[in-house]
Amino acid sequence: MQKFEDLPFPVIAAVNGFALGGGLELALACDFMVASNKAKWGLPEVTLGLIPGYGGTQRLTRNLGRALARRVALAGEIFTAQQGYEWGLIAQLTEPADLMPTARKLAATLATRAPLALAWVKQAINHGGDLTLGEGLNLEADLFGRTFETADRTEGVKAFVEKRAPQFRGK
Repeated sequence: MQKFEDLPFPVIAAVNGFALGGGLELALACDFMVASNKAKWGLPEVTLGLIPGYGGTQRLTRNLGRALARRVALAGEIFTAQQGYEWGLIAQLTEPADLMPTARKLAATLATRAPLALAWVKQAINHGGDLTLGEGLNLEADLFGRTFETADRTEGVKAFVEKRAPQFRGK
């Protein structure tokens, strides 16, 4: 699951059914979870005498905080997509027929963004959360400074001034 989280580009989980146990752990390793209002999610491993083994306890705690992560992982309950959306676990909630068009629209939007900037935003969020605030701010400042060395930053600013869409190349 760490390999999904460490990819240098955004990853979208589109959930239309059950995201239980390993399915939820996979979705938690993604950058966005888009779900239909028919989706269900949870970590029911304790009902089988197991615990989540692919990062579920760690990623859920970082996403929801300890109190809600305890409720999900210790009780082994299955929750609705609406509850996940209200708790901030699910980024976008849709009707089932709109799930894939919504996920594709998000992917299309992300595809227009500067690839290096996307990678560095992911790095700042994923690694900065494990640091003190001061260390996280230093990480962000370092990554921000790196953007000034890229052709994409030059293209982005130039396109903004010229009132046109940028053509990023990942350089």
